[in-house]
Amino acid sequence: MNAVKGRGATSSAASSRFNLPARETDGDWLDMAETVDGPSRHPATTVTEEHPRSILSFNASPDVPFDRSVNAYRGCEHGCIYCFARPTHAYHDLSPGLDFETKLYAKPTAARLLRETLAKPGYKPAPIAMGTNTDPYQPIERRYRITREVLELCLEVGHPVTITTKSDRVLHDIGLLSQLAARNLVHVGISVTSLDPVLSQKLEPRAASPAKRMAALERLAGEGVPVHVSVAPVIPSITDSFMEAILEEAAAREVRCATWIIVRLPHEVAPLFREWLDVHFPDRAAKVMATIRSIRGGRDNDPNFGTRMKPEGVWADLLRRRFRVATARLGMTGPSVALDCSQFRRPSRDGQLSLL
Repeated sequence: MNAVKGRGATSSAASSRFNLPARETDGDWLDMAETVDGPSRHPATTVTEEHPRSILSFNASPDVPFDRSVNAYRGCEHGCIYCFARPTHAYHDLSPGLDFETKLYAKPTAARLLRETLAKPGYKPAPIAMGTNTDPYQPIERRYRITREVLELCLEVGHPVTITTKSDRVLHDIGLLSQLAARNLVHVGISVTSLDPVLSQKLEPRAASPAKRMAALERLAGEGVPVHVSVAPVIPSITDSFMEAILEEAAAREVRCATWIIVRLPHEVAPLFREWLDVHFPDRAAKVMATIRSIRGGRDNDPNFGTRMKPEGVWADLLRRRFRVATARLGMTGPSVALDCSQFRRPSRDGQLSLL
């Protein structure tokens, strides 16, 4: 198994959960080219426009601080090998591996569909989370601007929204975010995994560099946009040594809120991550997986509500203690996302706002 240049996953193996046929080659590659030249190691990115019937998803999970979300895209070109959203591609007969980061889907009608939902008489506002599945500022946002359209709608109707990203492309909307922030309608979280650009390129091959993410945090904070740094995911023996340095760098840039999340490896992510370890860190692959299993009750992943976001054991306790000591020393707190829902004004389907 070898690395694929510019990609996180090393294969396109399909999921076995749905009895899909295993694939080791990307569907975009030409059969003749493979016959003559062998399999390509540079699979191209394709984008398919998707037109769902609704865009606002609701959840009742006790593990996340939101009950609704908008995902403008399916799949993510950032290619983060640890991404917990990879298994969603398996539901569509696509590989959670290379397909997830090369076969993307965009939802250009997202803002219109959201407007229709917000216009319903029974709708009650609460913060809409963006970036909970795939990144709302991945590279194709530059072309589609779906995230921006959703933010424009939120500003228009006074609806609160939260954003999670690992891209400095969020700065393209800083004027809009500043307007939302002035009305207490937005909170932004930027995840930083390490401060090493070489390691970042292996983990997150098409995401912004750590330096660019830090610069984005500083710019947002300077513009008065509520923002926090997320040390996430923490990968034992790979990225955990960067925890304090990330927090110190963020604090030096006037970021006062921070969170951390341990790596999760649901379904097909675990074998993909094992492949990645074998390619990039064969010397410590066994140690990394043994540590992950020790914090997940002896398994690669804990899927259960209530415990899946709460690692256990000595390693987890050590990481918690390190985070608490560092944030206390730096005067950082957890993000307090108390956004204002009282400004919401229901739109009509034709784009006008209701007086009620």
